[in-house]
Amino acid sequence: MVTRKLIALSLVIASFGVFAVNSAVADTPEARRVEILELKVQNDQYAYTDLDPKGPSLGDTYVYSGTAIKDGRSVGRGGGSCQVIDIKGAELTTQCLVTMEIDRGSLTMQSLWVSGTSRLDMAITGGTGDFSSARGTVRYGDIATPDERVRAEILH
Repeated sequence: MVTRKLIALSLVIASFGVFAVNSAVADTPEARRVEILELKVQNDQYAYTDLDPKGPSLGDTYVYSGTAIKDGRSVGRGGGSCQVIDIKGAELTTQCLVTMEIDRGSLTMQSLWVSGTSRLDMAITGGTGDFSSARGTVRYGDIATPDERVRAEILH
């Protein structure tokens, strides 16, 4: 009787182990396709909401929008907001949410950013259309300059 229980338990454990390995393999980076998207960003609208008290304070928000450019032509649009969540002297840490829309769908991104730094790495948190199951990272460079650019490494 004990032998039968041990055999049954071993079969259950072995079955679970096979299932866990197959699930892990299905979601490994090797099993996913990586798409690289490199674009120039042309900012067109910007607003800063300064809550009381005057000057940098928790809850102050930057809101912006712009156009995605590839080979000199517009291929999409995007925008987002960053809200101040931490202040240490002159250093403002913000929580940023961005959405970029191109003809194949949209990508949503999120991260923390120290205001004024020229680079921002964001996590892709989802999307629509061809990007409905997307994950990955997006790096913005030369932020708020005429040379601002974005490089997305999208896992499908």
